[in-house]
Amino acid sequence: MTGDQAIPRLSRDESRPKPPIRIVHLGLGAFHRSHQAWYTQHAGDAAEWGIAAFTGRRPDAAEVLAEQDGVFTVVERSGNGDTFETVGSIVEAVDGADVGRLAELVAAPATAVITLTITESAYAAKSAGNAERSTPLERLVTALAARRDAESGPIAVVSCDNLAENGDVARQAVGVLARAKDGGLAAWIDANVSFVSTSVDRITPRTTQADVDFVAASCGYRDEAAVVTEPFHNWILSGDFPAGRPRWEDAGAVFVDDIEPYENRKLWLLNGSHSILAYAGLVRGCTTVSEAMSDDVCRGAVEAFWDEASRHLPGDELEIPEYRKALVERFGNTRIAHHLTQIAMDGTTKLRMRALPVLAAERAVGRSGDGAARMIAAWIAYLSSTDQFHDPLAADIREARSLDGEHRTAALVALISPGLAKDTAVLSHIHRQQDSFAATTTHA
Repeated sequence: MTGDQAIPRLSRDESRPKPPIRIVHLGLGAFHRSHQAWYTQHAGDAAEWGIAAFTGRRPDAAEVLAEQDGVFTVVERSGNGDTFETVGSIVEAVDGADVGRLAELVAAPATAVITLTITESAYAAKSAGNAERSTPLERLVTALAARRDAESGPIAVVSCDNLAENGDVARQAVGVLARAKDGGLAAWIDANVSFVSTSVDRITPRTTQADVDFVAASCGYRDEAAVVTEPFHNWILSGDFPAGRPRWEDAGAVFVDDIEPYENRKLWLLNGSHSILAYAGLVRGCTTVSEAMSDDVCRGAVEAFWDEASRHLPGDELEIPEYRKALVERFGNTRIAHHLTQIAMDGTTKLRMRALPVLAAERAVGRSGDGAARMIAAWIAYLSSTDQFHDPLAADIREARSLDGEHRTAALVALISPGLAKDTAVLSHIHRQQDSFAATTTHA
C-alpha cells in the first residue's frame, strides 16, 4: 500500500476502558470537540464521565467519528508551534435524527447532564412537524418525556451557545414546546430539570482537508475528525447539577453565582468584534479574522466598539484591559484560519445580542452608540455586497434588499429591531456609515 492507504486510521486504545455514558450532547461539531469534550477529558474524574454526542442538521460528523470509536485529535495551534492530544471522552457518536436512541440515553438513570451547542438560531426554531425533521429542542423534549416516564430523576441541561442568559433561554424554549406537547410534562420539567447558564470561549474554525493531512503527516495516523483550535480556553458556569457533574474545574472551568457580567464580556467584546470583523472584513476583501484585524478600518471599528462596550462592563474581576489585550493577540494568530464567512452566518440572530444591548446602553446615557451602530452598518454593507449569505430570515433579507437607500436600511434594521427601525436619527447614522467600509483600499 502507498500514500494515505498506508496510514492507519486513529482508533481507541482498547487497553483503556471507555468511560460510561453519563453526558448526552446535542450539536456534535468542531467546537464541542475542542471545548466540552476536551474539558471532560481533563476532569479529574474523567474515567466516570463518557459523552454520547448527537449531530444537528446532518449525520456526517457522527459517521466519521463513529468509525474512530469516538476518538479524535485536538491540535492546539499557537505562534510557537502545535501540540497534539487524542481525546476519548466521546464514547458514542449518533445521527441527530435517531430520536429513539436519544430518548433511550436521556432516560437512563446514569445520565446526569445534557449539553447543547445547537447555535443561537435553533432556540427560536419552529416545529417541523415530524421526528425526522424536528428541531434539536423538540428532540430534547421528547427525550425528557422518556426520562419522566422512566422515573429516572432530575437532570441538568447546560446550554453552551452564545446567548445571554442561555440557560434561561433554553428553559423558556423547552417550556413552550413541553406545554404544547403535554402540560404534565411541562410541570415535571419545571420540577426536575435544572437549566445551567454558561459562557464558552475557544476559537475553533472548521476543520479543513489540509488540517486532516497535517495531522496524518505529524502523527502517523489518519484522523478525519481532528479539530484545530487555539491554546486559550474558557468556561464559566452558573446553575445546579442535581444528578452530579464532572470535575470540570480541574481543567480550568469556573463556577459563579452571577454569570451575566461574564456573558456580556464574551458576547460583546469577543463575539461582537467577531461580527464587525466578519462583515467589514468581507466587504474589504479579507477572508480570515487575522487578515481583518490587520486592516486599519476593521481594527478601528473593533476598538471603537470595545470602548463603548467596556463602559458597561463594571467590576475589576472582569479584567477588561487584560481581556482586550488577549483578544488582540488571539485575533492576530495567523496560524488559526478562522474564516469570516463562518462567523457571518445568522446575523439577524447574533446582532440582537451583540450590537443592540451596547447601542441601547450608550444611548440611555446620552451618547451616540456609534461603535455599535457601525456593526449594524457593516452587516448591511455585507448583505448589499453578496448573494451568498446564510440567515434564518434570508427570505425577508432578500425582500428588504430590493428596496433603495434608506428604505433598504430601515427594512433590514427592522429585522433585528422593529423599534430601532423607527428611530430616524439612528437609521440615518447607520445608513451614512455603510460606505465607510469600502471607501478606501481593501486589504491586500
